[in-house]
Amino acid sequence: MLDVRRLQVLVEIDRLGSFSAAAAALGMSQPAASQHVAALEHAIGLTLVERGSRPVALTEAGHALVRHARGVLVRMDAAEQELAELAGRRRARLRLGGFPTALATLVPGVLAEYGLRRPDVTLSVVGDHMQRLLPRLHGGELDLALIYDDPSAPATHPPGFATVALFDDPFTAVLPPGHRLADRATATLRDLADETWIGGTPTSTWFAIVRRACHAAGFAPRAPFSTDDYVAVQAFVAAGLGVAVVPSLAVGPTAHAVRAVPLARPRPTRRIAVALPPDAAEHSAAQAMIELLRRDGRARAAQ
Repeated sequence: MLDVRRLQVLVEIDRLGSFSAAAAALGMSQPAASQHVAALEHAIGLTLVERGSRPVALTEAGHALVRHARGVLVRMDAAEQELAELAGRRRARLRLGGFPTALATLVPGVLAEYGLRRPDVTLSVVGDHMQRLLPRLHGGELDLALIYDDPSAPATHPPGFATVALFDDPFTAVLPPGHRLADRATATLRDLADETWIGGTPTSTWFAIVRRACHAAGFAPRAPFSTDDYVAVQAFVAAGLGVAVVPSLAVGPTAHAVRAVPLARPRPTRRIAVALPPDAAEHSAAQAMIELLRRDGRARAAQ
């Protein structure tokens, strides 16, 4: 029989790399943590931890068990929260994660209205880069996560989540003042093919969308400058170091003088959605947030 407390110890050892750190995180002694792991190993008949390694490493069996244990612990936490809500011992809880441009544009107004509609819900918000939001949702740190992907490419999100589409965010050309295209009503990617670009880092999700669109247009952008900070991107453009193509949500009031020129189709676009565990939409706190995000997102896209 697999004990939940013992699974918690193993998951924390995997996360923190030592018995002592796991014990401290769970409020127990190191010998108690060791006893929990030894009891797990005895129950399943396999070694779970390589005890001679520093930091402590899990065996193949340990990694397999941790993968399943994380899901079990997330569901147990959700069950405890929901039962406490039903018993009146705890307020409803909603933890929303989002990427920076969503938090700077779409989310603030939604949060304000949500607080008026659902004062019974304890609401918290976490900002993070796109690549880390789904792992945090999977790990039980979040109840909902605002994410995006490339509608022209196969979905890259791992299975195990439900997604609700909100709206499409087309990309926009950002040009320095006085650029030959600065006064155009629209531009194409091909118009920018020979320019120096301000791009994203090698792991950038947003710049991967740009690269795919450029390749489809017949060229690879030459981007010697790279940053995932959209304010820095626009500062580089304003300094005349190059041009950029960024999500429209990222183009807003800044201290930098740049010209935003809409891109003609076909253009890179990111599809913004909210990700959630498969059963989360059944809960009214989550459903109310999704409805507001969808409404405000579509209104923004229609502008």
